[in-house]
Amino acid sequence: MTKSELDGEAAAASITQVERETGLSKDTLRIWERRYGFPKPHRDVNDERCYPPAQVRKLRVIRRLMDAGIRPGKIVGLSLRELSARSRCLPAPPTAVSAVDGELQQVLALIKSHRADELHQRLVQMLMRLGLRRFIPEVVVPINWILGEGWLGGTVEIFEEHLYAEQMQRLLHHAIGSLPQFGQPPRVLLTTLPGEDHQLGTLMAHAFFAMEGAHCISLGLRTPAAQIIKAVQAHAVDVVGLSVTAACRPRRVWAQVADLRTRLDARVQLWAGGTILRTAALHIPGVIGVPSVTDIVPAVARWRADRSG
Repeated sequence: MTKSELDGEAAAASITQVERETGLSKDTLRIWERRYGFPKPHRDVNDERCYPPAQVRKLRVIRRLMDAGIRPGKIVGLSLRELSARSRCLPAPPTAVSAVDGELQQVLALIKSHRADELHQRLVQMLMRLGLRRFIPEVVVPINWILGEGWLGGTVEIFEEHLYAEQMQRLLHHAIGSLPQFGQPPRVLLTTLPGEDHQLGTLMAHAFFAMEGAHCISLGLRTPAAQIIKAVQAHAVDVVGLSVTAACRPRRVWAQVADLRTRLDARVQLWAGGTILRTAALHIPGVIGVPSVTDIVPAVARWRADRSG
């Protein structure tokens, strides 16, 4: 084996890593390999599948297009350039046009240059100027989307996205802690289901619920359904709020959400929000879709109006 081949093998990802990075199961990867001839993994010294970086990038884009409702048979055979062109045609999340738009590129430059302290200071300044109610939809949401697209396209490294997420989580935690605690109904339990590792969605939701005066109980990430049920009973919860990003497989997520709905008391509402709702329709009886964090405001108002009537 040549040196270049050894270098390529070292950079290749195992099937477990590819499953984790793309959300495509090992079985799916093997089936596509037989049915479509892609991906075309190499074999390491132990005869295990290993996937070159270019194939992993292509799988990320395929996954995003599948989340938008496109069948794999129509896209697996396309080149990465063709897939990327289709991906760019997908709708971006709606964001408010504001004076901060010109600063987003500066924030992204700080992320790409790994200047964590300057990034934190810039985000703090933007939060102080805009206030939390505008900062989240006008700054956090578009940056999240841009970084997600960059990760799919291979222009953003995982550690760079983690750097940003860590800074933003610290900032939002502090901002939420500084809000007045009114503790009005509804009592909201916030978490994610097993397999969802992104915390920013629950933090953004927590901020909007808190700004509406609601009482929030956060369980963090990856809470099994049985534990959610116990927490609902222990805290007399009115609403369970789940954050689901497009990194999760829609069918699996909806099965988990539907199962949780059947196990919750009928009086407890189940609200599902996150980026996945922009690419996959939610058709689960008794589950309320909240596509954007700003939709929390009218949703809370409706909940209170229904209870007061």
